[in-house]
Amino acid sequence: MNAPVLEVRGAEKHFGAVHALRNVSVEVRRGEVLALLGDNGAGKSTLVKCISGVHPLDAGEILLDGKPTSIHSPAAARRAGIETVYQDLALFDNLTPAQNFYCGREIAGPGWLPRPLRFLNGRAMEREAAAVIDRLKVRLPKFDAPVARMSGGQRQAIAVARATVFVRKVVILDEPTAALGVRESRRVLDLIRQLCAEGNALILITHNIEQVIELADRAVVLRQGRKVGELKPDRGTQQQLVSLIVGADASPGPPSRDGTAD
Repeated sequence: MNAPVLEVRGAEKHFGAVHALRNVSVEVRRGEVLALLGDNGAGKSTLVKCISGVHPLDAGEILLDGKPTSIHSPAAARRAGIETVYQDLALFDNLTPAQNFYCGREIAGPGWLPRPLRFLNGRAMEREAAAVIDRLKVRLPKFDAPVARMSGGQRQAIAVARATVFVRKVVILDEPTAALGVRESRRVLDLIRQLCAEGNALILITHNIEQVIELADRAVVLRQGRKVGELKPDRGTQQQLVSLIVGADASPGPPSRDGTAD
């Protein structure tokens, strides 16, 4: 099997008295979908935000292609090849898909002036964005319309496609089908398969076990900030996954005095 493109080793994170991550280690390879599972407060979002540069780790390390990497900001994560699509999508409703793709990373036209003073190459941005939309088989009613006029599934597809324009190593998807209908969810799942087939490494955060069984190569379960299990998701391990998530496999004991955070 190919070497991990992303590794997190011994991740620790505190928010005051709240111990959000406790010695968590995960890895994901190219062409693989890793499902990150856990109930609310398990530590999933904290782990993803540490990988994507929102929060620094208090202890542990992150490796890309086997090399330790310092990710101190979201911009640093993007430069390192990590793209994250959060549940709120972070799209600008008044902009077109192409404008959303390149917002903050615009293509400047040629010239001798410094890049911030050059004219934007709108045609190049539209052409490249249209090529990505076409390659990923995303159906849009009108490519030059503001995304506010598009359906939830189309908006989700645009957010995922935007990540693929710049991704070089890992795409992180946070609840990509939340609040979508069956048809729109199916289109987003097909898009995830396409990204995986192109050799991207994907981390999928979801509460939908059916989608995990359908898409994921491996599933890592977090509970109370700890990694409590790692399984190959299928019908045979479905109940075990659910038990790990809710803690049904743990013997009862006194409640922990440490807090947890998602």
